[in-house]
Amino acid sequence: MVNVTVRPDIDAAAAKLVSAVGSRREIQRLPEVLWEGETVEMLATGTYGKGLGLVAMTDKRLIFFKHGMLSQQVEDFPYGRISSVQWSGAMISGTLTVFASGNKAEIKQMPKDQGKALADALRARLAGAGTTGVAQPVPAAIPTPGAPDVASRLRTLDELRAAGAITDEEYRDRRTKILDGI
Repeated sequence: MVNVTVRPDIDAAAAKLVSAVGSRREIQRLPEVLWEGETVEMLATGTYGKGLGLVAMTDKRLIFFKHGMLSQQVEDFPYGRISSVQWSGAMISGTLTVFASGNKAEIKQMPKDQGKALADALRARLAGAGTTGVAQPVPAAIPTPGAPDVASRLRTLDELRAAGAITDEEYRDRRTKILDGI
């Protein structure tokens, strides 16, 4: 349990951390890198690039934040650009791998419990479950003037299925709707 007094959402997420070793400064300065109105849902610690820092899952994006004495590192991954995540855990720690916009980012040395919980929550978010744990339906593509052509809509649908954002049944239903609209 980490006790801090920053703001309610950050305090609640920090309280779930077992240890904030190497990231207490980042927790205190996290509001500086958040967008207006953005709220923190979950925190974890880990190493990305050359430093130990803080991983924050917000309602809008995943952020890695390292605030050193002489430098600061912020890397963010908006949910719309994340195609998939992987978690590989060892006895004490593990690695969260985020695939976004054709790139791969590995956040290493994450405490096992924090990393697994964050990876599971992130997968649920990407699948449309949000914070409720219940998957929300992905809206069907509705043709509008200037909308992408059928081929690009089908490609997007294929990508959603490959990323696990929709089920095979949802894929078949939406594909049928797209093709029926021709």
